[in-house]
Amino acid sequence: MNIFYITYKLISTLALFLGIIPFVIFTVISGKYGKGLRERFGYIPREIKRKPSHALRIWIHAVSLGEIKVAKSIIDAIKVSEPGCSIILSTTTEHGRAQAKEMFPPEIQVIYAPVDVFFVIQKVIKLINPDILIFLETEIWPSWIIESRKKGVKIVLLNGRISRRSFKNYLRFKLFFKRILESFDHLSMISEIDRERISMLGAGPEKTSVNGNAKYDLIIDQVVSGKAEEIREKLQIAESIPVIVAGSTRTGEDDILLKSYKKILKEIPEAILILAPRHLERVEHIVRLLEKEGLEYHLWTEVTVPMKKREKSIIIVDKYGELFDIYSIATIAFCGASLVPLGGQNPFEPAAWSVPVFHGPFMDDFQDARLLLDETGGNVVVRGLDEFTDKALEIINDRDLLKKKGKAAREALLKNHLAAERHAVIVNNLINDLRAKEKWIE
Repeated sequence: MNIFYITYKLISTLALFLGIIPFVIFTVISGKYGKGLRERFGYIPREIKRKPSHALRIWIHAVSLGEIKVAKSIIDAIKVSEPGCSIILSTTTEHGRAQAKEMFPPEIQVIYAPVDVFFVIQKVIKLINPDILIFLETEIWPSWIIESRKKGVKIVLLNGRISRRSFKNYLRFKLFFKRILESFDHLSMISEIDRERISMLGAGPEKTSVNGNAKYDLIIDQVVSGKAEEIREKLQIAESIPVIVAGSTRTGEDDILLKSYKKILKEIPEAILILAPRHLERVEHIVRLLEKEGLEYHLWTEVTVPMKKREKSIIIVDKYGELFDIYSIATIAFCGASLVPLGGQNPFEPAAWSVPVFHGPFMDDFQDARLLLDETGGNVVVRGLDEFTDKALEIINDRDLLKKKGKAAREALLKNHLAAERHAVIVNNLINDLRAKEKWIE
């Protein structure tokens, strides 16, 4: 057995026993992570135990809400060709589990993921007894993977991605990760960059492929006809008035955007700015910035109530879950966390509405989307105040260029469409391998 895995088993087991009492105390005091504690340690409901039936069983692990949405797309695609398969979905967060329970029918059983300690994993694998184990995005758990391989389970990574930050950390333990990656039957990655990174960590090229980001498949379905007209009417914004939407902004960006907006107003005095911070606790900070700049504003929750008239040209979004629909009225959109080195935000949300996408140079977490936008020309890269101002004015004032950029942004999103189906093909191939070897009988 690989010395690295033996070391990992010893360390993870020791960490479990040394940390269990402090963890329980923390859970009792804070109220966090208490739910599903028994499941996390391997005591999953007995009814999940595999029945004598020979139906194919697939275990999918999705950490939280984002991965669960990806899982939904992939499960739907798998069910088209394998409607009779049995599916277990594991998740890590309480919110993710709650959403999964709402999102999936009762026949898809949802559990908390087990802690990655070998004897806990062995117990859960014995109960679930999967034929195929699917990890999503960047989930690489050594004990879970190696113990599953020992039992002959087919293992696949779907929608795989490795950020630049994670890649640097993984490289320090390349020999260890090479052993883990050898246990995978296939790694279906989001982009060519992700494929190159996983290959450099030790994945054989014959086991890797590039199939796009299934997370983006869901975005197109969220576009609702008439939504823009509904929001414009609610905010009393005529279609001819330019609207700048800055979404999921972070500290260090709001000040730049507000200063730029003041310059834009000198040339386009009717322009509207809708500012949506990534974290609502920053609303007060933005209010102070506005007061410092001498700018008046509305809060979204105030101006969207019945009979409330909009009088100010700046709106601060102080409610979660509104941003995607707000992009529908944008003339141009800025994706936050990109002027500062925080990885960016999803540029395909405004692109779905055919809105030109502005972003800074730091888009590491959405590199695949950035590359597609680069190809079509649907994005505008800005690095600071003056560049944002100049390019915003250029595009807003040129209606043909504005339309061209918006069309190109949506085209980039459509290039990625049906990624979930492409990832599901990998699973179907593994199913065919199992049939050929007669591991299970229908």
